[in-house]
Amino acid sequence: MRKIRKRTFAELVMENKRQLLNDARALEKLEEKMETRWLHKAE
Repeated sequence: MRKIRKRTFAELVMENKRQLLNDARALEKLEEKMETRWLHKAE
């Protein structure tokens, strides 16, 4: 039997990033959130 290897945090982040890049709607939402955050900091 193979031993199940736990994923590192970096691997999870990379996988999450790939999924987000594939999901255009989620990417747009993320961009909007970042824009509003930057606008608040600029004021």
